Formats: sequence, structure tokens, C-alpha cells
Amino acid sequence: MSDPSDLAVQPSAAPPRPLRQAVVLAGGLATRMYPRTRQIPKFLLPVAGRPFGHHLLARLAGAGYDEIVLCIGHLGDAIRQDIGDGRAFGLEVRYADEGEARLGTAGALRGALSLLAPVLLVTYGDSYLPFDYAAPLVDLLAHPEALGTMAVYRNADLLDASNCEVSGERVVRYEKRRVDERRDPGLDHIDYGAIALRREVIAALPEGPGDLAVVQRDLARAGRLRALPVTTRFYEIGSEAGYRDLEAHLEDAREEGAR
Repeated sequence: MSDPSDLAVQPSAAPPRPLRQAVVLAGGLATRMYPRTRQIPKFLLPVAGRPFGHHLLARLAGAGYDEIVLCIGHLGDAIRQDIGDGRAFGLEVRYADEGEARLGTAGALRGALSLLAPVLLVTYGDSYLPFDYAAPLVDLLAHPEALGTMAVYRNADLLDASNCEVSGERVVRYEKRRVDERRDPGLDHIDYGAIALRREVIAALPEGPGDLAVVQRDLARAGRLRALPVTTRFYEIGSEAGYRDLEAHLEDAREEGAR
């Protein structure tokens, strides 16, 4: 006779978590950081005792990312040699190399199309963001009506020229401005440097050079770009002032952790 316990309904296994993929745009010339970047790509500039890219990949791994697509170009071989397949960071790293083509941010993404997951995070190879890098991706997956989720920071032209108008849960306007242009009170947020996108957005782009800012502008105009507010300032190494700020931030964090 069968044991009644054999007839009990067994709980079904939880569905596997979707692959988390981040695309890091790291192919620029970084002329604003000359002479530091004449021989070293910005992604590998030493910051607080480690190449910048090591800090960034550690943050992405800590946020649960499985796979990284590194879009490289100028001095890209140095990045390949240093990062390798990513196993040292607990990641799988793949490469999309534009060489010296200068495709721009959207062009680099379009060139990486064959490597892209259905939903992916895009961030920059010179941005260090002290927030949960998984949050934009999780938000987009929870809102099938949207095509993108952008992390935004209420900046009011403090750290750079603000470029986003936010209403409720959406970015309703995205407009790139120079810091010396007349201030627009409606643009009181700034693109934080991390946006989750559906692959179809990239697939719809023409091949060749292009700017991600145009993609973000069009998604906002169409009402398909969600806003994820972040309250902690961002850091970047695209300028000497930004480089110094990040180094001080990381040194402070290291000292705090040692106490």
C-alpha cells in the first residue's frame, strides 16, 4: 500500500531568474582625460589602487549580473587583455569591438546586436553609480508596456546640465543641453548613467554611427520610458574633477570599511 505522503502535492520549483546582462560602453577616445588616456583606455585608468573597470565590474557582479558585453574600440586590446573572459570577477564577459570606426553610443549598441539579451542594462565605461544596478532591469521586466527604464537623479544643473523632465513614473522629456545654456526649470533631473532597454529598441536602429541620446529622447516623446529616481549622486571619470571626486569617494569607503 502506498505511503499517503507519496501522494502529497510537492511544491513546484521556482522559475529560474532571467539572465541579467549589462552592456558597458567603453569605446571612446577619452580626449578630455589626455594625457592620462593617450596609452591607457579610460576603462583601465587607476582609481583608488585598481583599474576603474575592476571597480565597475565588481559592482555589476554584486548586483547579480551574469553576463557583460563590453563595447570597445580605441585601445580595446588592452581591455581584452586585462579583463579576459571575466571569470576573475564572477562574470562572463563578451566583446563587441568597433575598432577605430567611432560609432557613437547608439552605433556601438547596434553593432553588438547579435550579443544582446531580450532585456539588458546599458551603462558607461566611465560611470560609477552607488545604487542597485539591477533596479532598472527589474523595473522594466515588471512593466511590459514600457520599452526602457532610466535611472534619474534630481540634479538641478548641479553636477552637470540636467536633461530630463520627470512626471510621475515616466521620463516625459529628454533633451541634451550644454552646462552653459539657459536653464530650463522643467529639466530638473539628469540621466544617472544606467538605462534598461528591450533588445527591440536596438534592433530598430540603423547600422552605423548614432547617439543613444536620440534613442532616449524618442522613447520619452513616445511615453515608453519609465523613470527610476535615485537619491545618491553619481560619479564619473570623464573629467579631471570627476576623477578626483571618485577617487576621494572610494578612498573614504575603503577607510570606512577598514574601521
